[in-house]
Amino acid sequence: MASNKKYWKSVEELNENSSIVETLRNNEFVEPIPVDEFLGDKDSLSASSTTRRDFLKYVGFSTAAASLAACEGPVVKSIPYVIQPEEIIPGVADFYATTMADGFDFANILIKTREGRPIKVENNNLEGSRTGANARVHASVLSLYDSTRLKNPKIAGKDAKWADVNTKVKASLVDASASGGNVVVLTNTMASPSTDALVASLVAKYPTTKHIVYDAISESNALDAFQSVYGTRALANYDFSKANTIVSVGADFLGDWQGGGFDAGYAQGRIPKNGMMSKHIQIEANMSLAGANADVRIPLNVAAQKQALVKIYNIVTGASIGTSKIDKYDEAVVKAANQLKAAGSKGVFVTGLDDVNAHLVAIAINQALQSAAFNPSDAILTRKGDAKAVTQLVADLKAGKVHTLIMNGVNPAYTLANSKEFTDALKSVKLSVAFSLKEDETASLTTIAAPVPHYLESWGDVAMTRSNYSIMQPTIRPLFDTKQFQEALLSWTDNTAPYFDYLKGFAATSLAGKSWNQAVHDGFVAGSASALTAGALNANEAASTLAQAKSANFDLVLYTKVGMGDGQQANNPWLQEFPDPITRVSWDNYVTVSKADAEAIGLKNWNVANGGLDGSKANIKVGNVTLESVPVIIQPGQAKGTVGLAFGYGRKTGLKEEMQVGVNAYALYANLNSNQSATITLASGDHEFACVQLQNTLMGRGDIIKETTLEIFNTKDAKDWNIMPMVSLDHKPTAAKDVDLWDSFDRSIGHHFNLSIDLNACTGCGACVIACHAENNVPVVGKSEIRRSRDMHWLRIDRYYSSQDTFAGDIVVKDAASGLFENVSTFKDMEHAAENPQIAFQPVMCQHCNHAPCETVCPVAATSHGREGQNHMAYNRCVGTRYCANNCPYKVRRFNWFLYNKNSEFDYFMNDDLGRMVINPDVNVRSRGVMEKCSMCIQMTQAVKLTAKREGRVVGKDEFQTACSAACSTGAMKFGDINDSESDVAKLLEDERMYHLLEHIGTKPNVMYHVKVRNDK
Repeated sequence: MASNKKYWKSVEELNENSSIVETLRNNEFVEPIPVDEFLGDKDSLSASSTTRRDFLKYVGFSTAAASLAACEGPVVKSIPYVIQPEEIIPGVADFYATTMADGFDFANILIKTREGRPIKVENNNLEGSRTGANARVHASVLSLYDSTRLKNPKIAGKDAKWADVNTKVKASLVDASASGGNVVVLTNTMASPSTDALVASLVAKYPTTKHIVYDAISESNALDAFQSVYGTRALANYDFSKANTIVSVGADFLGDWQGGGFDAGYAQGRIPKNGMMSKHIQIEANMSLAGANADVRIPLNVAAQKQALVKIYNIVTGASIGTSKIDKYDEAVVKAANQLKAAGSKGVFVTGLDDVNAHLVAIAINQALQSAAFNPSDAILTRKGDAKAVTQLVADLKAGKVHTLIMNGVNPAYTLANSKEFTDALKSVKLSVAFSLKEDETASLTTIAAPVPHYLESWGDVAMTRSNYSIMQPTIRPLFDTKQFQEALLSWTDNTAPYFDYLKGFAATSLAGKSWNQAVHDGFVAGSASALTAGALNANEAASTLAQAKSANFDLVLYTKVGMGDGQQANNPWLQEFPDPITRVSWDNYVTVSKADAEAIGLKNWNVANGGLDGSKANIKVGNVTLESVPVIIQPGQAKGTVGLAFGYGRKTGLKEEMQVGVNAYALYANLNSNQSATITLASGDHEFACVQLQNTLMGRGDIIKETTLEIFNTKDAKDWNIMPMVSLDHKPTAAKDVDLWDSFDRSIGHHFNLSIDLNACTGCGACVIACHAENNVPVVGKSEIRRSRDMHWLRIDRYYSSQDTFAGDIVVKDAASGLFENVSTFKDMEHAAENPQIAFQPVMCQHCNHAPCETVCPVAATSHGREGQNHMAYNRCVGTRYCANNCPYKVRRFNWFLYNKNSEFDYFMNDDLGRMVINPDVNVRSRGVMEKCSMCIQMTQAVKLTAKREGRVVGKDEFQTACSAACSTGAMKFGDINDSESDVAKLLEDERMYHLLEHIGTKPNVMYHVKVRNDK
């Protein structure tokens, strides 16, 4: 029987109104522990010799408990709808089809919204779509919530109203028309038929108006070549899935070459099927994504590339243009040309050389091959820029011949090499207008800065190819006082129709039988392209000109990083922190040089005590322009006599201070040509890089990335090229998969999720990394923390170089070493990459081990195994011991050293209310002291199950997805339920190329890899 007796600690408690009683009741300690004078003084704390045991005794349990309480997540109260919108169900995502088109990136996509907020980009996988969202497209949703966006119109730097803007512009147009003054509309490639029609209406109303298309990264030479042959300003399209032999000279077609989007077709031919796979030969200066994935890579300077192109042309077409010998690679070039010719219609040739003659010769080669992969009829329309017209515009501005300049989607004050001439001449224009997302380098100098909505707030149409007509629809109401450029054009031409009505009427002739609603629902209309007839092509003359090429000094090859592109999204922290696939450096651009050239000039890279990477600086001079103190990366595979430098960095205006990094490569982009003759010299000072991967090579560890050749793959058993690791059991060699120290469970009932990664299909593009960021609220930590190896990426893509010419050669060297000293010396030497190494990419995330080492060492059971194969993390249980990270052989766990949410020290997107609108409410925002890692997107698998349950059906065959598998346009990542025998992942589990990472450890992962096969013959 319970006692009802009441006890008092003191007589004072008999007094009900006593303040002392209240104090005792509410506080464990009457007086606070006086720790501030010790813990609050950093100097005395660092100088103290107090031991850890003394420290804990001094602090006491209550202070430790307070510290733990400080690590708990904040409580956020939600306010329900007063009147719930019919189309929104709280807690359920909606998806809208739309099209991204910013003048550089174009893609048919889906936008995931939660309670009216766009939070994630997905690929639109309907048949006929132009999809394959890259890292920048996936990151573009965060740019919607950029707090530095231009929020309202400005006239002469002061806030204004749109009525005043329209009045001022119309008055200037009327004045120009009356006085014969020239009006120039300068835009990027909008690829929008309705906008082109509106611009044409403006020209018709004001006849002195001229429309000039300016692309920051020019494809003008390729456009000129195609136009001269086929009569339309466009670029040839390619379907690499139809090619057995691919030869590229300077074209990074797995990156941003001619708009990108070729990787899905390429990957189809790279997975060995029926003993066949495509052969890819890459000739280039910079190490690119295409070069890293090639079977054979030939590093040459620009002049030698032109010689190689002519040699290939001679062999394929039978021409006899005289060429020079290409040093030690002449034989390899001839072999590549013969293989291309033998492939016939199954061969394809591409080039990225910034020379009109190179593109004319490329067209001639593909015509001679009758290449099935070469498709000029369905030409690409997302590049229309005219370099000559832009050059003439600058001259006209300097001469005072432009009355009114209206710009949309361009930033010439940043992207023009002669930007100083442009900005000085801009002062002579009577009225200058910049339609822009931000008050950038150009908009801050114009008379009127007109804010435009983000593409996720806009209506529009886009013709990406001659067979594709796409619709852009808004997924959220405009956040600020913005107007589309098209609305302004309608106003200036006295057309009172809203742009939506205009667009709907205009699109009626392009819907190919679909209704408007169906086109908006699907996001695009796929039609057929009428054939283009080729005109006369004097390829011999073009080839003869190329054969005269010679290199002097260094060849500077300007390029775009897959993370930053042309620099439009330089204020996007996801992209700034995105590691470059090749160098693994984030938060920077840099000049890449070969090891031989670096040694000759005195350029170096080295690691410092905290694990960071440092490097020399260099001065680069092109003509009369010098770019000073450019950081240096010594890049394996860089052709001797060449240097590379990425566009998109060095911006200052309209960006947060943390994003103002790198140098502006556009300063060296003379005449909008990416190939320049340069001199490079050592500069004073050192540079600190934020590099997420400091090891270079596999050092012969073939159990991490397993490789073989197509010949061995076809002629030998899997046990010879997919070697099963052996362990000792009862003193007998036994297959590691047959030995188990754990009790196993029956996982054949219910779902059991696996993720498959095919190393043959993975190009290292990194779209999955950004998609994971968006889906799982991964924080951005900044350059300083990245430099300390504190990156928070749940998914990393390891890049390895071979130490010898091939990875197979590395194994031979490793196996030949014997004895302690020889082994130490051998492995030390193997850490240095070859002059022209093979490269392998390997995505690594939590392997979700069925026998997970992390689970056994967690003292609070924060990490535990799920019935469906996932390794779970209970964030509110984690106390941050980091034992799990120490025990993880894959090193895939991340520790929150700081609170990255609502912390002014990390002023990226989680520090302001607008940026936090991108946060996925289905995933916790982690607090300081908490361990985190890949969850296999458990919220996505749960959503699929709940949807199927609500609809009264079973889950579809391959309906389950993770963020990374959904983002992977090459199909390298496949996710699903291995208990469903019909699923792709169940079949991949039984594939003879399947293996597990570090299988000999016995962790039994739920992530599988597939042996990389190289076609090296």
